[in-house]
Amino acid sequence: MLLLFSGLAWAIQSPEPTPEFIRYVSQTDHKALQVSVVSYQPRTGGDVRVDLVGAVHVADKQYYQDLNELFTQYDVVLYELVAPEGTQIPKGGGTQDKSVLSNIQLAMKDMLGLSFQMEEVDYTPAHFVHADFTPQEFSESMKNKGESIFSMIFNLWRAGLSQQLTGQASSNDFDLLMALMAEDRQNALKTLMAKELSNAEGMMSVLEGSEGSTLVAERNKKALQVLTSVMKQDKQTFAIFYGAAHLSDFHTRLLNDFDMVPVSTRWIDAWKLD
Repeated sequence: MLLLFSGLAWAIQSPEPTPEFIRYVSQTDHKALQVSVVSYQPRTGGDVRVDLVGAVHVADKQYYQDLNELFTQYDVVLYELVAPEGTQIPKGGGTQDKSVLSNIQLAMKDMLGLSFQMEEVDYTPAHFVHADFTPQEFSESMKNKGESIFSMIFNLWRAGLSQQLTGQASSNDFDLLMALMAEDRQNALKTLMAKELSNAEGMMSVLEGSEGSTLVAERNKKALQVLTSVMKQDKQTFAIFYGAAHLSDFHTRLLNDFDMVPVSTRWIDAWKLD
């Protein structure tokens, strides 16, 4: 049954071989950065359903309120967080130490007038299940692959430079300058960043390479191991709540390893743009 709740902008679309997972929409009466909820079911039929729920780590408060309501509809919600096993996320995010990445996200939140995922999503319900690496597993995977934080940043910078040189980038330095000089600077910067985020698929493919990276592919494998385990518990509906950049890889693995196919796509406004 389709879910209806206030503030949710979503559309049902015909399933596609490779669904979109994040997009920027610019219509006369509706401008937004949107993320998808793509539903998968077994190719051979059945009642089991796995939804890929795209996460944006800083977004409108209403987006997180909509997600909290959506998550009540599942038997199990698998979520990402590189953290020790047994970590409990208190409602409101608590006062746990912030990583460098979290500090960057908090700075973005303040600059763009948005809210922070860890402070707004309610992770306390019993059906929320941690489905990600521990810090030790993350470090070991990076070591085994010969990766480092520096190499990932360098690869992303190289991909961004390549897009600029080939004209595939959504924006350039002049666009940034104009946004900084705009009368409504906050909304102009949000719009600029929304365009960049919606064009991030090519950037992530460079980061992943042919073998897949720890940041996406290996963490996805761990999440799907947890999915396999909870599927044995006579549950029917599952959400995988991960960053939108992870979902293309999840899509491929659900097709190939679980023989599941996409059956519908819904869109949720993460950032509403004036």
